[in-house]
Amino acid sequence: MNAAANGWQGELWLGIDHALLLGTPGSTHPHAHYAHQVMVGLGGDLQACIGGQYQCGPVLQVASQQAHALLGHQSPCLTLFAEPLAFTLDDLAKVGPAPGEAPERVMQRLRQWPRRALDPRLNEALSRIRALDEQRLPARQLADAAALSLSQLERLFSAELHTSVRRLVLWQRLRLALHAALDGASLTVAAHAAGFADSAHLSRSVRKQFGLRASDLLGRLRLHPFA
Repeated sequence: MNAAANGWQGELWLGIDHALLLGTPGSTHPHAHYAHQVMVGLGGDLQACIGGQYQCGPVLQVASQQAHALLGHQSPCLTLFAEPLAFTLDDLAKVGPAPGEAPERVMQRLRQWPRRALDPRLNEALSRIRALDEQRLPARQLADAAALSLSQLERLFSAELHTSVRRLVLWQRLRLALHAALDGASLTVAAHAAGFADSAHLSRSVRKQFGLRASDLLGRLRLHPFA
């Protein structure tokens, strides 16, 4: 399955805790990722299997960590991704694009949308995760930064973010690696820059999180810089 056959092509805007894809998505294997996802068709219905149920319509919503797969060749659409630590699915429905609206306007609203309040100790840990590079980031270090025990930090992540420390760190590393690859780096260079062992490790993580090969996802997407 290559990029051309799979249909993945378009333009991508990346924010700190959100992203927008304008283009034609292709089919995927079943997968689940941390971000909420809302797909808005631009002239046709979209098809997906979400939570084990077939859905077809002009707008499809996928909650964080919900298993889903895109089916067959899709119509052009706008796809919003947003981390649940900052947005709810209802937020994305409200911020969603109007017909013919420029993607930059949607991204501007996402950037300015009020984030939900988090425990201050979580904010300290999240600031460390946002500053990730190729170095390791042990959970113990995050717990120390938040003035918590490791077990307290894990419980706080589970209760407020509905994920684990390890999974959120992986999500951030994927974001860094995809940004680097879309900016022109090889998969090997992008993998190392984001702290993955090698390109194979990165590719396995992309397939698990997005349901397709890294080369299919990256081959025909163009990255737009966005502050």
